[in-house]
Amino acid sequence: MRKILLALFLVLMTPQLAHAWWNGDWTARKKITLDTTASGLPLQQEAASPLVLLRLHTGNFDFDTAKIDGGDLRFLDEDDKTPLKYHIEKFDAAAQIALVWVQLPKLQPGAKHHLWLYYGNDSANPGDDAKGSFDANQIAVLNFAEAQGAPKDATAYGNNATQFDGGHAAGGMIGADVSFDGKQSLLIPASPSMKISAANGATISFWVKPTAEQTTAPIVTLREGKAAIVVGIDGSQAYAKVEGGAAPGETARAGNLAAGSWHHVALTVDKELILYVDGQAVANAPAASPDLQGELTLGRDFQGEVDELEVSNVARSAASIYLAAMSQGPETKLVTLGEEESKDSGGGTSYFGVILKSVTLDGWVVIAFLMVMAVISWMVMVTKALIINKTFKGNQEFLEAFHKLKVAETAKLDTDDTADDADIQDSALMLALFGRHDHFQNASLYHLYHAGVQEVKHRFAIANGSKVLSPQAINAIKAALDGKLVRENQKLNNLMVLLTIAISGGPFLGLLGTVVGVMITFAAIAATGDVNVAAIAPGIAAALVATVAGLVVAIPALFGYNYLGSRIKNINADMHVFVDELIGRFAEAYA
Repeated sequence: MRKILLALFLVLMTPQLAHAWWNGDWTARKKITLDTTASGLPLQQEAASPLVLLRLHTGNFDFDTAKIDGGDLRFLDEDDKTPLKYHIEKFDAAAQIALVWVQLPKLQPGAKHHLWLYYGNDSANPGDDAKGSFDANQIAVLNFAEAQGAPKDATAYGNNATQFDGGHAAGGMIGADVSFDGKQSLLIPASPSMKISAANGATISFWVKPTAEQTTAPIVTLREGKAAIVVGIDGSQAYAKVEGGAAPGETARAGNLAAGSWHHVALTVDKELILYVDGQAVANAPAASPDLQGELTLGRDFQGEVDELEVSNVARSAASIYLAAMSQGPETKLVTLGEEESKDSGGGTSYFGVILKSVTLDGWVVIAFLMVMAVISWMVMVTKALIINKTFKGNQEFLEAFHKLKVAETAKLDTDDTADDADIQDSALMLALFGRHDHFQNASLYHLYHAGVQEVKHRFAIANGSKVLSPQAINAIKAALDGKLVRENQKLNNLMVLLTIAISGGPFLGLLGTVVGVMITFAAIAATGDVNVAAIAPGIAAALVATVAGLVVAIPALFGYNYLGSRIKNINADMHVFVDELIGRFAEAYA
């Protein structure tokens, strides 16, 4: 029994432990999953100290909760205690796009590793460490994030370009990139930190998009005198070679660098030269790494774009190169961002909260307009319901009093304002006719009756006391009553057009908000390249909120319009019947 109770206690406590919060100053967090199983990005070997790219956009991150510059971002390991080093390549709160690199201790194959992203602290100082998030063997990393000028090295070594006459482009593989026309180039001068040794080897990797097939065009050259490591494009194939040195070898040539598309190219040289294209080893050659401390040239004789150039003074493992190629691209299956969790809600969150936080500004504009329409339509429905109820009740009371009158009494009192018949004069109908109209002012039938009586009196007056109505006079009275009926009907239908506008216009406005929201979501995804379902779903769900808002406006208005319309039709029918009955009484009494 004790074991059962202990097991139940652990089960009940597990959700609470999962909701532990790293620091109370941060109000929001997301759980990030790195999947190296067969359903994600299958690794075959462990990757040591990998630098993982996170693409944030409106579909998977709430930029309104974070600081405008991303200074409150913090990354913690799976234990929710160990801070991880990271650096921000781009954080644009206005466009709701961010590119963040996070350094992990290691990444095991066939497992799901988790880490935490905290944000939502306006008083937090920037916590990214651009220099410390690279390992010591990364001697030059150029993200090409600069809008102008010579690109700079993101590592602590500061191996910045000193010469650059290429172009800057905004639509790189990862943020911005640089472009070359076959005559332009970039130069990083020789420095002690740019030293490559035969004992440790070297790794050069980058993303490339050729504009056309080219003949033996070097893309990256690391050279000192006659010793050099070269990687380039020949036709549509990548090639790599080692020149000079103690053991120069053959050229490794393979892979397909199709023009107009991005490819990840990497070269490792140690005891042999291995060429990788899109994470796969495609060729090798018996060439040992030379000892050199030279300058690096990028782009000379090459036509196309280059992004994320990285140089290391060690030969990286195949697993590391595969991870970089397959995780940095737009269709990666490695990274999944979970739902936003709020500290105030104990670490949990509702689906509606996630959806509402993902609604864009244009969506809120449409929703606000729809809410105004909703309030107006609800006010119209309530007001018209009260008026119609009063009219219906007043008509019933009036008809009850009207049907108690005899034709003779009606004739007598309609033509004699001074009548003193106590039984008749004390009736509610007669009191109204004698000028005390407080009894039936809400009754549309009374308004018709009163108009008919006034018409009869008017004709008696112009007939010099004659109490006979000609057929023409009866028809004239009928026409006057028909006109009064139309006006009474207009009063009853007043403002009903606002309900028809809500019924027909609400869904269309909601659809407009949804379409614009979907367009923005896909635009953000296209800009960041993150196309997994978890990235798309919140933005699409938020866009659909506008359609829901449109239906919330239209559906009550539809029900209200049909109900009120049926009540108005009944009152209108009663008025038609009463006009015929009243004309009949007039004709019977005075014709």
